[in-house]
Amino acid sequence: MAPTPAPLTLPVLPLDDEVVLPGMVVPLDLSDNEVRAAVEAAQAAARAEPGKPRVLLVPRIDGTYAATGVLGTVEQVGRLSDGDPGALIRGRSRVRVGAGTTGPGGALWIHGTLIDETLPDPLPGSVTELVKEYKALATSWLRRRGAWQVVDRVQQIDDVPALADNAGYSPFLSTAQKVELLETSDPVARLRLATEQLREHLAEQDVAESIAKDVQEGVDKQQREFLLRRQLDAVRRELRELGGESDGEESDDYRARVEAADLPEKVREAALKEVDKLERAGDQSPEGSWIRTWLDTVLELPWSERTEDAYDIRGARAVLDAEHAGLDDVKERITEYLAVRKRRSDRGLGVVGGRRGGAVLALVGPPGVGKTSLGESVAHAMGRKFVRVALGGVRDEAEIRGHRRTYVGALPGRIVRAVKEAGSMNPVVLLDEIDKVGSDFRGDPAAALLEVLDPAQNHTFRDHYLEVELDLSDVVFLATANVLEAVPEALLDRMELVRLDGYTEDEKVVIARDHLLPRQLERAGLEPGEVALEESALRRMAGEYTREAGVRNLERAIARLLRKVAAQHELGRRELPFTVGDGDLRALIGRPHHVPESAQDPSERRTAVPGVATGLAVTGAGGDVLYVEASLADPETGASGLTLTGQLGDVMKESAQIALSFLRSHGAELELPVGDLKDRGAHIHFPAGAVPKDGPSAGITMTTALASLLSGRPARTDVAMTGEVSLTGRVLPIGGVKQKLLAAHRAGITTVVIPKRNEADLDDVPAEVLEKLEVHPVTDVRQVLRIALSPAEVPVPAAA
Repeated sequence: MAPTPAPLTLPVLPLDDEVVLPGMVVPLDLSDNEVRAAVEAAQAAARAEPGKPRVLLVPRIDGTYAATGVLGTVEQVGRLSDGDPGALIRGRSRVRVGAGTTGPGGALWIHGTLIDETLPDPLPGSVTELVKEYKALATSWLRRRGAWQVVDRVQQIDDVPALADNAGYSPFLSTAQKVELLETSDPVARLRLATEQLREHLAEQDVAESIAKDVQEGVDKQQREFLLRRQLDAVRRELRELGGESDGEESDDYRARVEAADLPEKVREAALKEVDKLERAGDQSPEGSWIRTWLDTVLELPWSERTEDAYDIRGARAVLDAEHAGLDDVKERITEYLAVRKRRSDRGLGVVGGRRGGAVLALVGPPGVGKTSLGESVAHAMGRKFVRVALGGVRDEAEIRGHRRTYVGALPGRIVRAVKEAGSMNPVVLLDEIDKVGSDFRGDPAAALLEVLDPAQNHTFRDHYLEVELDLSDVVFLATANVLEAVPEALLDRMELVRLDGYTEDEKVVIARDHLLPRQLERAGLEPGEVALEESALRRMAGEYTREAGVRNLERAIARLLRKVAAQHELGRRELPFTVGDGDLRALIGRPHHVPESAQDPSERRTAVPGVATGLAVTGAGGDVLYVEASLADPETGASGLTLTGQLGDVMKESAQIALSFLRSHGAELELPVGDLKDRGAHIHFPAGAVPKDGPSAGITMTTALASLLSGRPARTDVAMTGEVSLTGRVLPIGGVKQKLLAAHRAGITTVVIPKRNEADLDDVPAEVLEKLEVHPVTDVRQVLRIALSPAEVPVPAAA
């Protein structure tokens, strides 16, 4: 058994992020306090003992000492190359670090034990092979660096521990790798570790050199190609000036691009034919520029690009609910579409008859209800790209189908450009203001949309510019319109109609609170908590300041209010934060513009006098309240017949004649002085004479106004009505019940008279509106008069 090594007590010389192995000679800077203290302590101890001063070199990584150190001897103390004091220390042997102790000087002293590294003699054959392999690898690496003298020294080392510790000089080893070498006490294992580290470094160096060589070769090739192309361009330029050869290089480039592109087979064939034409066309031929432009357009279209639909039905509905309040019909339709797509996808049902499952929806409603912004929300909910195509004022058919390529400046149509802009073949395309499309000598764009919006045809849509089939069957088309009657019947037949009839007052308050107010606070430069609006203030702004179907004017009113508050704060007139109540509105944005009739003094209401009735109508801006006034001419004037004013259409004029005829024939039954109608001329007027009006739904309103005039009984202020009247007094059904009831609700009406046959339409009216309205379905004008006219006043006898 080998004798136990004698313990050592040595001053510690810590090495921060450095490692010294046995056999290495390192210079250390004595300006470092710890280094100087350790060397001085070693020198003091050496005076009492023979030999050179000894220190313990211990690596210190992140403030932690390693478990193994190296016994080092101070060979020389003097000046380093930069003039600073230094010491030259040689590593001798490994020492296992023990407990700390005290000693002379300011250094830390530690007990240590020398580690035995002796090997059997002779060495096993495996160790000899390992020595040869390490020397071969080290020689290869040193030759690459040009260190020929070091090669000879490495070849002369036969001692295994010394050969393994020689790896400490390798600059490519990290501190952690050197510590691992230091703490490996078995010389054979240490040499094997050093061999593996050197082999890995050489492999990395080979890869790096290979990459650098490839890069250099690529750069050289590009430089050669650049020079050759410049020379070729110069030669061809000279030949063209001499009337020589045509330029075939560009056609070769287009051919390569077409062959590399992922195009449908028929499109690829058409593109290659055009490349053939380009090769045959001369440089001076105008056809060459047309072909190049066409090829660029075809190659830029996303023929094989499609976005994956988000089949999270609940998540999609949550997105729609978060971005838009109300509009349940549209949300339900989009949710149904996604649910069907999800089920078809789950069951492996894809393309059917060349067509995919696209959708064509027409959103019809008054301005400001969110039709355009809804398109972007639909795309967001479905996870698709969104493109908006504005069709307002488009009068050229080529805007939809594209121009023929023979025209100068020809372009594909707006549909193809929308698909190209989206970058996928299944975007959500919003055709905005489709009812504003016009027609003239250049064609009818609405007719060109017939194929685009037909789910049975648009999988083979042909643009005049492309002249190849473009599959639009996976595109979701959303068309918006304000007036349904302005959309051609054939075009409307190809779309699924979804009506947006405006918001209730409660929905407007929610929209203003959750969407409009945060957006306008940001635009006004205000923080969310600096200005707040009470719900009562929002409700009053929606009801009295902005009577509309949508919320555009409400947003403008909120913006005006916030600008006023911001300006007052900058002028020092108001402190923030500030909460706006309904009593603050008049001082900030002026008086209300739409005070309900029910809120006015009874004597000032329009229906306070006989001969005035309240009707309901549908306009391009949604539902509205319509007042009808009637009067009788003085008998002395000799006027007779019926006079109508207010810019009325033919249908409304006929309704007035029917109302007058009904009262003349049934006046006695209704206890009305119908003789006045025979002897005196009747005049019916619809205020707001600058607005055209037409339709039969004001029939019962005109009948009520004439009956109120003849009976002397004023019409009730809180009652509004709509319905067509017949000669026999029947009340016939009309359209737009939902819009009309919403308008009545906004105007403060509490009782509404509708035709009995329209009772089923009440299912579309929001429940919160129906709760606040008393709706009377009627079948006869007599029922209308009983509900709408105030009771007859009974004269009171004079007191005795």
